[in-house]
Amino acid sequence: MQIEVLQEQGHVTTLKITGQLDGQSYQDLIMKAQEVVGGGVKNIILDMGELTYISSAGLVSLHAIAMLLNGESSPDPEQGWSALKSMDRGREGGLQKNIKLLNPRPEVVSVLDMVGFTTFFEIFTDKQKAIESF
Repeated sequence: MQIEVLQEQGHVTTLKITGQLDGQSYQDLIMKAQEVVGGGVKNIILDMGELTYISSAGLVSLHAIAMLLNGESSPDPEQGWSALKSMDRGREGGLQKNIKLLNPRPEVVSVLDMVGFTTFFEIFTDKQKAIESF
């Protein structure tokens, strides 16, 4: 997986993900998000247009980034099942305000929908509209 960081308007940064977001790469995405948030970024767009696959570990990384942007400590991904269970509790907080998904492929949307993340994360097909939604 490759991650490209693009500074947008204001405190918005796009993380463009290319390849597969899985057990081999999910921690890289979390670390990159921690880096940009540590630099003052308040809002993140995850550009998933070139993301070809997302696993359960990838879902954990999306949840961890949402928690990070909400000022919460993210679950330890090494805790396996408990990290996944914390995602379920996170959904109770409703739609995330500081993270948006851009252009996920149909196969990725299918996974997101299957686990209920389409009610947790707002999905956009237009980057400018995603930026303006913050």
